[in-house]
Amino acid sequence: MKFLLIGKYGQLGWELMRTCMTLGEIVAVDYPEVDLANSHALRELVQTVKPDILLNPAAYTAVEKAESEFEVARLVNGVAPGVLAEEMKKLGGALIHYSTDYVFDGEKGSSYIENDAPNPINAYGVTKLEGEQQVAAVEGTYLIFRTSWVYSLRRAGFISKVLNWARTQEVMRIVDDQIGSPTWARMLAQASAQVIIQGGTSILDYLCQHRGLYHLAGAGAATRYEWARAVVEFDPNKEEQVVKQILTAKSADFPAIARRPVCSALNCDRFEETFNIHLPDWKSSIRLLMG
Repeated sequence: MKFLLIGKYGQLGWELMRTCMTLGEIVAVDYPEVDLANSHALRELVQTVKPDILLNPAAYTAVEKAESEFEVARLVNGVAPGVLAEEMKKLGGALIHYSTDYVFDGEKGSSYIENDAPNPINAYGVTKLEGEQQVAAVEGTYLIFRTSWVYSLRRAGFISKVLNWARTQEVMRIVDDQIGSPTWARMLAQASAQVIIQGGTSILDYLCQHRGLYHLAGAGAATRYEWARAVVEFDPNKEEQVVKQILTAKSADFPAIARRPVCSALNCDRFEETFNIHLPDWKSSIRLLMG
């Protein structure tokens, strides 16, 4: 089995590279080795490597900048996935592509299922939704995993920010009016690998039989305030903390260019019932990460 992984330096890409290298040969690339905004270069890469499975966790993830750099975000998030799907169809291989809860507007008031109508409210979500649609339109062998609030300790994401704030601020203010499903990148990568393993020696046929869109995220839902409190609680180096209070705040207290969904938690029943794989609840994963 030969893999091509695009985005090896990202939070999820790094974990996928570590996890999937035991399953076969893996060719892992990232910018500037490959530019997702360059369709011609993407096609050449895929046809040169000739993978059986292409893993694409790469994306333009700068939610704020996407508002002013829409065309670049669209090339990376919207156009590139379709190009990758086309090239993998030519090779008779499979594409595993990762999308986001930000394809929803957050107005449902409960966790989203795959059949809920998307309605993105920012440029990032718009471009990621186009990527999903482009992949599906090719009608090749593909899995799209929509996920939510991906985190790790490798990059300067929410976990790292909270740990830093806890060491530098006596009072932290965290929004409690945004709800999602925090997802540890390692758990997401391991679940992806388990799907591949289940296919055995007929992995491509297996993926073709189960092709489609699935929600795959940490179980349950949390506000950013609850998420931050869990990070502080499970911090293995609490003696370094100076924080004395963690207060709730509202999104409006921190003006942003891009709107965020109020509640974009994901219901993962379809994935769990199809593959019999269950991700731990979000709080247990935080404890494991921090331990």
